[in-house]
Amino acid sequence: MKQLLSRIHKFFKDPHYRQIREVFWFAVITLAIHYSYRFWAKNIDYWPIQASMNELQTVMTRWVYYQSIWVNEHILNISMRTSDMAMYFTNGCWIRINESCAGDKQILQFMLLLLVYPGLWKHKLWFIPLGMVIIHFTNILRIVLLSVVSITKPDLWHVAHDIVLRGMFYVVILVLWIIWVEVINHPEKTR
Repeated sequence: MKQLLSRIHKFFKDPHYRQIREVFWFAVITLAIHYSYRFWAKNIDYWPIQASMNELQTVMTRWVYYQSIWVNEHILNISMRTSDMAMYFTNGCWIRINESCAGDKQILQFMLLLLVYPGLWKHKLWFIPLGMVIIHFTNILRIVLLSVVSITKPDLWHVAHDIVLRGMFYVVILVLWIIWVEVINHPEKTR
């Protein structure tokens, strides 16, 4: 037991294990936030918080919807009909944007990760909002890519939606966190 405790102590103190420790804490914090959010979203119904979150989610859903339409029409020249938070494409496929498409969970997850992670507040005050904007635009890109998949390879839509593009959110969060740990909040820079 003493040897195990010695190894655990070495893991948490030895500078050679710094990057492994950082990834470990990233995973622990991210999973804690993920499951806390799921628990809260399904079980807690405190009126002021729930009402505010529902309103925020509705606003963000509309932003994602209208911004995705703009990119599809003005940048990609995709021909479509829009109605009731849905985009209907000429090949008969369609995408409906609902509250789960808002990206609020991923933005909240990134924000909480950086709030609880060590670092100087003067850096957090600009990096957190920047990361939130990057995650929002990642979400727009996700919807636009789903539009392209719907038009070109509709049989791959579920794979793109459920696996590839959902994972893209977490890759972006991971990259932002790596930038935070290795560039902005690097231990040698903050001493």
